[in-house]
Amino acid sequence: MTVKLIESIAAIPAAQWDALAAGTGANNPFLRHAFLSALQETGCASPETGWHTQFLTIWRNEQLLAAMPLYGKTHSWGEFVFDWAWAEAYQRHGLRYYPKLLGAVPFTPVAGARLLAATPELRAELVSAALQLARESDASGLHVLFPTEGEALEMQQQGMMLRKGVQFHWRNPGYADFTAYLAGMRHDKRKRIQQERRKVRDAGIQFEHLRGEQITAAHWQHFQRCYAQTHQQFNSPQALTLAFFQRIGATMPQHLLLIIALRDGQPIAAALNFYDEHALYGRSWGTLEYHPGLHFETCYYQAIEFCIANQIATFEGGAQGEHKLSRGFLPVTTWSAHWLAHPRFVSAVEDYLRREAGGIELYMDELNERNPFTRSN
Repeated sequence: MTVKLIESIAAIPAAQWDALAAGTGANNPFLRHAFLSALQETGCASPETGWHTQFLTIWRNEQLLAAMPLYGKTHSWGEFVFDWAWAEAYQRHGLRYYPKLLGAVPFTPVAGARLLAATPELRAELVSAALQLARESDASGLHVLFPTEGEALEMQQQGMMLRKGVQFHWRNPGYADFTAYLAGMRHDKRKRIQQERRKVRDAGIQFEHLRGEQITAAHWQHFQRCYAQTHQQFNSPQALTLAFFQRIGATMPQHLLLIIALRDGQPIAAALNFYDEHALYGRSWGTLEYHPGLHFETCYYQAIEFCIANQIATFEGGAQGEHKLSRGFLPVTTWSAHWLAHPRFVSAVEDYLRREAGGIELYMDELNERNPFTRSN
């Protein structure tokens, strides 16, 4: 077997990569060769934007046996597991936190396999090789974001520190329609959702659900305009480009759902979702006009209706967002794994993570007490 660092995913045969990802049992659209190559080749995740591709791979002759999406990072944007305080602590002590090594899918807070390998032995070899790379480089550490819980525990066995996080996911036990979904909620929560939806209808706003090939160049241009407007409004970096959206529209249309909001026949907002047979993943949205309830309708309620109509079991609405709880999204635990080269910071971060984990457990208990569904659910 041979370990290789690959700087361009184009050098890895797409069929081999996708077969390896599918074989993990934790596959999703964001692990597909088409998605990762679109990020790299349109410049969204490139050295110019602080993402230096160093995919870690294991081969036997020309056969790909194992792989790990790995990047050298010169910042912490686009990660959704926040380590800004760690970087600030390094700076206060006159140390460099960047560059760091990151095992993740850029701009994508969706849990899934990060160790693409069929056996525990190969997964262990990937982690060992990644740690060796971190030790031999000038990186401050290695961070693996949103792995599966099983992978996180395997990385812990090799000395990496684990960190818990919280997301909010909607579950579909087989609702007949949106009304049946609301029927299981507490009265005050159900009434609030009905009021929010009514405000959008009263504003004369209607919706289109466009899948894959139905999304035209004009639709992508509208979405990009909405996306850019929202990022500008919140003064956040615009990570993804029109070229990226057009690229995934051409290469992975079977995974795309674009929800367009229209008022008087004119598009005013849009939400981009990915989906597979297991889940719908809400990713990005934007609007050109403000209307009460428009965000929740475009990003959540329309997506829930799509899940019900298509018998999709889970809707992952993205990172953070405690406001999702009252709208039927329940808390789930996410994981990340961390190794730091500086021994003094290892003990400090270990102590921090222990205290943070205790807080996360209390927070989960509190969230579960505020479950918006009736006790029978």
